[in-house]
Amino acid sequence: MDFAIVLDNQSPLPLHQQLYDALRQAILTGRCMPRQKLPSTRALAKLLQVSRSTVTQSYDRLFSEGYLETIVGSGTYVCAQLPDDLLHSPASVIPEQAALLESDRSCADPIEPIPLSIVLSGYGHRLQQFPLGLQPTLDAPIDFRYGQPAFQQFPIGLWRKLLARVCRSQTDWLDYARDLQGYQPLRQAIAGYLTRARAVQCHPDQIILTNGTQQGLDLIMRLLIDPGTDMALEDPGYLSARRVFLSHGAKLHPIAVDESGLKVEQLANLPTTPRLVYVTPSHQFPTGAILSLARRLELLAWAAQHHGLIVEDDYDSEYRYGNRPIPALQGLDSQTVIYLGTFSKVLFPSLRIGYLVVPPALVSLFTGAKWLSDRQLPSLEQRALTEFIQGGHLESHIRKMRSHYDRLRQTLVQALQIDLGDRAVIMGAEAGMHVMVKIQHPGRDANLVERAAQVGVGITSAQVHYLHSQDRGEFILGYGGLEESQIVTGIHRLAQVLT
Repeated sequence: MDFAIVLDNQSPLPLHQQLYDALRQAILTGRCMPRQKLPSTRALAKLLQVSRSTVTQSYDRLFSEGYLETIVGSGTYVCAQLPDDLLHSPASVIPEQAALLESDRSCADPIEPIPLSIVLSGYGHRLQQFPLGLQPTLDAPIDFRYGQPAFQQFPIGLWRKLLARVCRSQTDWLDYARDLQGYQPLRQAIAGYLTRARAVQCHPDQIILTNGTQQGLDLIMRLLIDPGTDMALEDPGYLSARRVFLSHGAKLHPIAVDESGLKVEQLANLPTTPRLVYVTPSHQFPTGAILSLARRLELLAWAAQHHGLIVEDDYDSEYRYGNRPIPALQGLDSQTVIYLGTFSKVLFPSLRIGYLVVPPALVSLFTGAKWLSDRQLPSLEQRALTEFIQGGHLESHIRKMRSHYDRLRQTLVQALQIDLGDRAVIMGAEAGMHVMVKIQHPGRDANLVERAAQVGVGITSAQVHYLHSQDRGEFILGYGGLEESQIVTGIHRLAQVLT
């Protein structure tokens, strides 16, 4: 580890004293954390180009004063618990730095105090206006968390073999990637899959690989939206997308959703014309509505008339039950639609490989922005995924999972009908890995979430997905990560807390 220690041979203080002072200060200021392993005396002496006895003298003094401890057979560590008087020792601050901090502190926003009076950018201030993080977890034994696939169904043995095969047969994946848009064979495989399965019109050169959907959305905003720019989105809609939009200062116009998807006619009633419209047309999140063909054509006509762009998030369209998957909106007009896709739902979230399909005129711009923010995705995983798709395993896995999720879906719908009856209205049960349910219950939505958690059931209120949050009695129940028996038990317990 590099402690950024500089020893001065011209100083009147001996080197072992200088080293002792530097290490002690690093421990007191938190640069060396409790239980952190330190270099051996030999390694540190070599690093600092001093004698080993210099390091030994410094370490011995730190041992005697309770800063360091030795674990036999393991090495030297910062003590897990420092003496009480050390815990309250103030970190040393150069007088000039202290004066600057006090000066900055007087200029800080009193409503939004910033630690150490750091001055944030406009983006940083906007980011403070809303909480970030994963959806809350209640540690419930039966958790109807949405967006979680069935991990136990993934062919991990096959994936492991593909990774090993790439490791054995290639070594260039260790180097920096030369293709700024992502591994070309993978883009070719994705283009073929999208053409077959989603009716997307694209050439591999239009595909830019991203670190999941969120990075794709961030690129779109950075390149097409300035603070104050108008854009429209579904209401309710995907919360994480909305947070990206707000963080970039977009002026959001919520458009209502019904059983036929986005109410496109409302775009004409807005006071200003949006530059972008964000939609999830094949399986609206969270209602599950499908954007009808008539509205698709109406939306594309609006974009053509107003020179607007449409962002199509096709997050889990592969899972449609009883009917063939709905073709992508992008297939109807590849010039006005930016298409977003991800492998997080169909494979596993930690893979972190998503993709953008952008109109040809925007390819160079998006490629440059991607390169500046994130040089490349992990090459090994890209190559393994290429073989997974080329070998037919992706589409085979999707067929298998469609059947698996269909069983879970039927189990959930039946359980809701049996245990909740007319107290529950089910929405979006024909596709995806979740349903939205309107439940008749007294009190606030948060109260029902809390009562369900008390009996070991985790549910999520849909209210946070509306631009203006309020109690609506709507809840999102994900079933992808559950077993059939858990679904039945969970809904039965939920019904009990309603009585």
